Amino acid sequence: MSKTTLAIIAGVSAAAGSAATAAIYASRPQRKESATTTVSPTATSTLPPPPAPAPLPTPLRKDHLPPVNPTGVFQYGFPGPVNDLRPTLSTTSSFDRRTRNPAWVAEHITPASINANNADRRHSTFVEDENIPEKFRARLHDYFRSGYDRGHQVPAADAKWSQDALDQTFLLTNMCPQVGDGFNRDYWAHLEDFCRRLTNHYPSVRIVTGPLYLPKRDHEDGKWRVSYEVIGNPPNVSVPTHFYKVIFAEDGMTGGDVSLGAFVLPNAKIDNEKPLQSFEVPIEAIERASGLEFASKLPVHRRKRLCEQITCSLLVRDYADRQKNLMGTPAPKKPGAPPSLTQRVP
Repeated sequence: MSKTTLAIIAGVSAAAGSAATAAIYASRPQRKESATTTVSPTATSTLPPPPAPAPLPTPLRKDHLPPVNPTGVFQYGFPGPVNDLRPTLSTTSSFDRRTRNPAWVAEHITPASINANNADRRHSTFVEDENIPEKFRARLHDYFRSGYDRGHQVPAADAKWSQDALDQTFLLTNMCPQVGDGFNRDYWAHLEDFCRRLTNHYPSVRIVTGPLYLPKRDHEDGKWRVSYEVIGNPPNVSVPTHFYKVIFAEDGMTGGDVSLGAFVLPNAKIDNEKPLQSFEVPIEAIERASGLEFASKLPVHRRKRLCEQITCSLLVRDYADRQKNLMGTPAPKKPGAPPSLTQRVP
């Protein structure tokens, strides 16, 4: 479902983009060829006259001055949109005031940060983020009896290196409404575990996670529409239709290779047997769907496809077992297969 939707979005955006580009270039005045002066092969020749000075711009007549000043509204305040940049010890995020959800949340994990065990989740509680203006803030009671989990975008298990860092992952600016059984407590949690196990193979892993609100085709009229639930009383917090993760697995060398992985999952129950690669999409598809850019400064020659470098597969375990052992156990490696995530590279 997600691949089809994103492919259509990508196709429509590409078509619109090419049409716009063509229109822009068509509207540009054609550059005139400069005139050439042919000098006859005589004993004497006259130099061409100096170019005429460029005419000075004609000042607007008083009766042509604009009678209005639209930007004058700024004297009362800038309307926006405003995306609140929210840095914490363990995350950096941009909060979308309209949906009361983060637009994206970024994290950085390493073997040292994942192996640390200096915090206890039992001491953490969900809290509203008072750095967000009150009228735009997601509230704890918005989730009450909503039928959705307060779904971490950056998981608490990625911030065990500090109790303060772990506590800050429980801010509602790091949450989105997620389906619980079959997703947040299952497939999504397995994906988070997959990201942690990447530190068995890479010394530095950066992850950007966030919600999407994707269109769905109506079976009756064939048209595409964006439709999603809004929870709270009054309705405040939008329920995303999908979630994405963009992964940057760095080789640790200055100017070295970066293995990129991009995945889009529906906010719905997913069978644990479904292959992770069935949710893999081009990073450009997420950019078009979200309006964000993730790798505009990463040269193409440094990019590698993550699922060609390692085996992109989930390690499915019960919730209780995941809490005890976040790093996984070695899996048998097939001959000629890419390195397993549980095999540490010297």
